[in-house]
Amino acid sequence: MLPPYIIAIDGPAASGKSTLGLRLAGSLGYLFFDTGVMYRAVTWAALVRGLEINDEKAVTQLAETAQIDVRPSSQNDGRTSDVLLDGVDITWETRRPDVEASVSPVSAYRGVRQALASQQRRIGQRGRIVMVGRDIGTVVLPEADLKIYLDASAEERARRRYEEILQRGGKADYEQILAGMRKRDEIDSTRSFSPLQAAADAVILDSDKLNADEVFIKVEALCR
Repeated sequence: MLPPYIIAIDGPAASGKSTLGLRLAGSLGYLFFDTGVMYRAVTWAALVRGLEINDEKAVTQLAETAQIDVRPSSQNDGRTSDVLLDGVDITWETRRPDVEASVSPVSAYRGVRQALASQQRRIGQRGRIVMVGRDIGTVVLPEADLKIYLDASAEERARRRYEEILQRGGKADYEQILAGMRKRDEIDSTRSFSPLQAAADAVILDSDKLNADEVFIKVEALCR
């Protein structure tokens, strides 16, 4: 039996989607594509250019014209891929705290999601891909052969993000990260267009109760 041709992994921020997706893609020899980097790239560009994050029209126009590319990792610094905006490597810039705090409103804009979803869909339909995001199984690739919804509590996800920043030598405040995580969850799950939710036919896993190895074993078994 052949593994699923298209695999969609959805869930809230820092639930372990990227860790699972990257490992699964490596196991299957598939392309790993974390769609969140596109929204982060647009958010970073908006902040750098001095755009008001609440200016939906301006941010949407930016998303429609920005040249975003995602490539295999070129540096051994913990990144899972290179994120390029107009040819400039902004991989770690997309993980800045100010980007983290602003990305949810940007990703909630209908025009931004439409501008980026068409590119995501085109890439996904090539197959042999593990695509990670928040609306892959429900909107971008509803025809995906296997859909996973990976969940976790806000407290656990904030802890993971906090430790990730510290491991890179950065400074972070756990309570601030937790507050941002909760706010982002509310925005993502209540937006009128393409809200964060599990597809009706998705397999739901709680990574509070499973470590990364256990999650991978369960999903790999579904693929095999």
